[in-house]
Amino acid sequence: MSKEDKESFKYLGEPYQKRLLAQFITDTKFANNIMEIIDANYFSDQYLRIIAAEIKDGFEKNECVPDLESLTFRLNDRPGNKVTKSFISAQLEEIKNTTLNDSEKVQSMAMKFCKQQELKKSVSQIQNIIEKGDLDDYDKCEEILKKALEVGQDKDDGIDVFYDLDTVLAEDFRDPIPTGIIGLDEKMNGGLSRGELAVVLAPFGVGKTTFITKIANEAYNQQLNVLQIFFEDTPKIIQRKHIACWSAMEINVLGDKAHRPSIDKMVEEIKADNKGYLKLKKFPSDGTTMTQIRQYVRKLKAQGRKPDIILVDYMDCVVPNKGSKDQSEWNAEGAIMRQFETLLSEFDMAGWTAIQGNRSSIAAETVDSSMIGGAIKKGQIAHFLLSIAKTNEQKETGRANMAILKSRFGLDGIIYDDILFDNARIQINVDKDSFQTVMQKENNKSTAELNRVRGLMDELSADKHQNRLNDNNGLPNDETPKKEE
Repeated sequence: MSKEDKESFKYLGEPYQKRLLAQFITDTKFANNIMEIIDANYFSDQYLRIIAAEIKDGFEKNECVPDLESLTFRLNDRPGNKVTKSFISAQLEEIKNTTLNDSEKVQSMAMKFCKQQELKKSVSQIQNIIEKGDLDDYDKCEEILKKALEVGQDKDDGIDVFYDLDTVLAEDFRDPIPTGIIGLDEKMNGGLSRGELAVVLAPFGVGKTTFITKIANEAYNQQLNVLQIFFEDTPKIIQRKHIACWSAMEINVLGDKAHRPSIDKMVEEIKADNKGYLKLKKFPSDGTTMTQIRQYVRKLKAQGRKPDIILVDYMDCVVPNKGSKDQSEWNAEGAIMRQFETLLSEFDMAGWTAIQGNRSSIAAETVDSSMIGGAIKKGQIAHFLLSIAKTNEQKETGRANMAILKSRFGLDGIIYDDILFDNARIQINVDKDSFQTVMQKENNKSTAELNRVRGLMDELSADKHQNRLNDNNGLPNDETPKKEE
């Protein structure tokens, strides 16, 4: 291999170069970090160089990496003959269709190559300074080397408050993923966005898995890549819950042969219409760490199958890493939830998880944030905190009480009483108009209690009046006959 080959991506081959350009377009964080040190001349094919140059030009002029659609019209607007444009278009189409498999390795190789080139340039500059023999320039050499070693680091240095206002002020700036529960989506401004963490708080036996499965099912229906992680159920049980969610049949009757033809037809239609995936992953319930979950997500990303949303059922089953500084139970719980939040931000995913309520939540009509089992930090870290409660009667009738306890992007302090929450059919429905605020509920309780007390007092007063009549032979006090002296 010649020295010239080592100064470009030529030695890695053209397929690698197309994969790398695809990474620029699809992974904004990676592109932002490498754009400062990437050079279009590193690409060996002249048409790939043109595409790379256009991407870098967009980054330098507009401070953002063009997406595929933007890149297409940028290249079409470039001067050039039809033949050149047709070759560029053909290369762009191959980039569009190239696999994103092993993306972490593709990015790592490109970053190391570009850093090495920057280091070569710096060493050359330092060599020139040394040859001049001026000792006062030593600090300059140190600064050049330091700068070369820092290139390609995370460029998130904050943004100007007025940066990209068109996106900030767009109606759908969050691009939320709906839960499929209409009344709830309305109060969440459409659902949960990427980078946001939602937590469901409920006592055992109420329906945390039902809720998580319902949301995973709806996200898949939205053509998204969905990862549902669980610890205590078997994969077959979770599969049945999803079939029940789609069919609205009870889980226990799904095995009946009479239903099989209609279920098979339904499944085929769902699979044919969907471009995403719904991955069910069971982890051990006695030792799984957030690092292991992160490694699994990284594996999916390397396969070109990064999840859009991840659901963990439930977070109390995740344990701290061995040797972690936060080994005490309460500190560890907060640290684990923080690691989950970081995972969502790093991989640009929305995240739902569930946590157990404490003993007082078991008999509660409405579960509040004081009923979180373990560390309160689990609720504090959440961007959205929802609770579910059921009375014994509601468990029999498939109903529940739901409350939005915290929301960083919508309304909170809202209670939905007696909503449909059918664990047998995985059906949840909230009437968007049938809610009340915590204050309203407290006022209604106070009013009801006052009316109850007034009713008791009225009954007591009536009883006393009747007793007087009985004592006076049915005559009022002022008509009581006087005894003769």
